[in-house]
Amino acid sequence: MKALFKPEPGPGFELIDRPDPTAGPDDVIIRVLRTGICGTDLHILRWDDWAASTITTPLTPGHEFFGEVAWIGERVRDVAVGDQVSGEGHIVCGTCRNCRAGRRQMCIRTQGLGVQRDGAFAEYLSLPASNVWVHHESIEPDVGAIFDPLGNAVHTALTYPVVGEDVLVTGCGPIGLMAIAVARHVGARFIVGTDVSAPRLEMAVHMGADQVVDVSRADIADAQRALGMREGFDVGFEMSGAPAALPQMIENMNHGGRIAMLGLPSGPFAVDWGKIVTHMLTVKGIYGREMFETWNAMGAMLQTSATLRAAIASIISARFPARDWQQAFDAAAAGATGKIILDWTQL
Repeated sequence: MKALFKPEPGPGFELIDRPDPTAGPDDVIIRVLRTGICGTDLHILRWDDWAASTITTPLTPGHEFFGEVAWIGERVRDVAVGDQVSGEGHIVCGTCRNCRAGRRQMCIRTQGLGVQRDGAFAEYLSLPASNVWVHHESIEPDVGAIFDPLGNAVHTALTYPVVGEDVLVTGCGPIGLMAIAVARHVGARFIVGTDVSAPRLEMAVHMGADQVVDVSRADIADAQRALGMREGFDVGFEMSGAPAALPQMIENMNHGGRIAMLGLPSGPFAVDWGKIVTHMLTVKGIYGREMFETWNAMGAMLQTSATLRAAIASIISARFPARDWQQAFDAAAAGATGKIILDWTQL
């Protein structure tokens, strides 16, 4: 099969022939049709400090995908050949305390698809059947390929009740944009999105934000005044990882406000812990998706809301043949786009 492959430490990938994946009795083999490019994939391509400290080569990266089941192991019961599927990219141990308690998203031995084990940037992928999500309703392949990041957005947006609440979203990358759409769908009152990219702020308005703020030019408090808000934000989604984002969010939260933090900072930064205490704020780290409550929630919302389906589909900026992977990664790295898709039927 053809695969995007990193044979050894260092920048770059190679599109080369690789052995077909093997699978056990509890696994499935999936023919990959589409993949999304994630920020993690860009880190691995560039071989930055995070990649050098985390990744062991050789490796086939990629964890956002949509495909068709080509083979199932003898003990697989709920997945069939021909099923259209996406998949949960966190493979868990099943035996640690959290796994046994049903909190698999908190497994202490998680292996990441395309990070600690060969991933989806290939014609075929092996995955435990327990990680496979079968699309029982018709879905566009490109949208199916971004169920993983959509799950990040849904997990973040549903962490706290948002019906009738004022929501601040710092970071309008693809996941932040999807979180805006979900918060709007669920019933938030006012939603404010922040970024430093004008195109992404325009997309935030399209996704349902009532106000947007270029934080390099204006203050978040200006948006509160424009909306007639008398108190701070009730709920915050920190999606950027920018060092200034969380302190700015804390400064604009109402007393008793709740923050869900998905953005992964590149290093330590100062936080006013006194304000967190005296304003009685809650800050919760979000990583991945709940297995599989988040998957059920996002599947149900897309199934029942044409408006939300259209909003999520609009996140996809471009699709490239897999053979043009370098152009696709260049587009993803530009930073002012939505999601970039690779089409693995075009090699």
